[in-house]
Amino acid sequence: MLAGYSAEILARVQFAFTVSFHIIFPAFSIGLASFLAVLNALWLRTRDRTYLHLFDYWKKIFAVAFGMGVVSGLVMSYQFGTNWSVFSDRAGPVIGPLMAYEVLSAFFLEAGFLGIMLFGRTRVGDGLHMVATAMVAFGTLASATWILAVNSWMHTPAGYAINEVGQFVPQDWWAIIFNPSFPYRLVHMVLAAYLTTAFVVGAVGALHLIRNRTDGEARRMFSMAMWMAALVTPLQIVAGDMHGLNTLEHQPQKVMAMEGHYDSHPDGAPLILFGIPNPEEKRIDYAVEIPGLSSLILEHSWDAPLAGLDTIPDDEEPPVTIVFFSFRVMVGLGFLMLGVGAWSLLSRWRGRLYDDRLLHRVAVAMGPAGFVAVLAGWITTEVGRQPYTVYGLMRTSESLSPIDAPAVGASLAAFVIVYFFVFGAGTLFILRMMNKPAATAKLGLRDGPIRTAGITPGPTEERLDAPQEG
Repeated sequence: MLAGYSAEILARVQFAFTVSFHIIFPAFSIGLASFLAVLNALWLRTRDRTYLHLFDYWKKIFAVAFGMGVVSGLVMSYQFGTNWSVFSDRAGPVIGPLMAYEVLSAFFLEAGFLGIMLFGRTRVGDGLHMVATAMVAFGTLASATWILAVNSWMHTPAGYAINEVGQFVPQDWWAIIFNPSFPYRLVHMVLAAYLTTAFVVGAVGALHLIRNRTDGEARRMFSMAMWMAALVTPLQIVAGDMHGLNTLEHQPQKVMAMEGHYDSHPDGAPLILFGIPNPEEKRIDYAVEIPGLSSLILEHSWDAPLAGLDTIPDDEEPPVTIVFFSFRVMVGLGFLMLGVGAWSLLSRWRGRLYDDRLLHRVAVAMGPAGFVAVLAGWITTEVGRQPYTVYGLMRTSESLSPIDAPAVGASLAAFVIVYFFVFGAGTLFILRMMNKPAATAKLGLRDGPIRTAGITPGPTEERLDAPQEG
């Protein structure tokens, strides 16, 4: 089945497959951790038990998603050694410390306070429990910061020198971390994570409102999610536009592929809404376009000239078809999110937010939209960087380990089988938990840590496994 593919193609597919599974869990847990911090703070401030029920409900879902995110990401670090050892050797002096900082600061912060957040409310008191919840949320954001610093440096390298053996070595860590694309990528990704979580929470709330429109927890979570959708989606569109302008400055051929501009446009470039890329003839077939709009968006003038891929050597062009379609999936979903947010504001203004059955059904259907948009955005970004791993400096073909295609193909097949089995089961378990109302006492998880043999509760602790009276 995989015969005929080169080791480079198989290694790229393997990394793309594993990181695609991995990215959906952090995209969810980053937003969900902040949501939990907000719920806990509202509970402490108002003592409204609806917030407490929602916190206890979503913290269990967070625990499972967080665990799957950690496990799904482990194999990627091994691939740097098995499949991409030349890249690791040459870029390791820059990206290695940044990834170590992510583990030593952000991940340790999350892991250190996670147990307190999940099980510690009755043991440490409300104040320390709130601190632990906030630290988990801060840790997820810090983790995203370090990882995006690494990824952004690969797109817009800065602050480095190349030593006598061809390695990238750090000269200015501030320039490395705060490279030209980093601020835009960080804001765009964090907002994407918040929107991903908002639409999942909104879908769960809408599902339970369809079943019982008087469900207090469902009403509260749906309202909060729709506020997030209505307020954050416009910010994300603005952030995406700024990110696109930054990309035009530093990676113009990626924008050319996104826009489908095979040819240069000296008198203003059209915005191609739809079409089918034809790489052989270097044109967009059946194009539906708006004259001058691409120049207006990218250069703020209807007749501003825009260069096309005809100015780029063929061996430096990214795969246009993939980038063209993935970009439109991301943008299309963004505008659908904007529409749902606007619809929710209209329903709220009319006093029908909890009674608009069509809105609820649309919200349920939009539940996975954030994940799909994140994946489409990641594909646009990473495939658009090809043929480079370190943009303009190190090609993907130069980054590969001396490994045979059958070995990569065998491990890829193993990953596909294991990932679909393990993470498919985990995702099914999360969906089963979401299917239960937020006031449900048990979601299939224990309400306390499992005690190792020989360890007994302290004299002031309540036995979690003791039989309850009544």
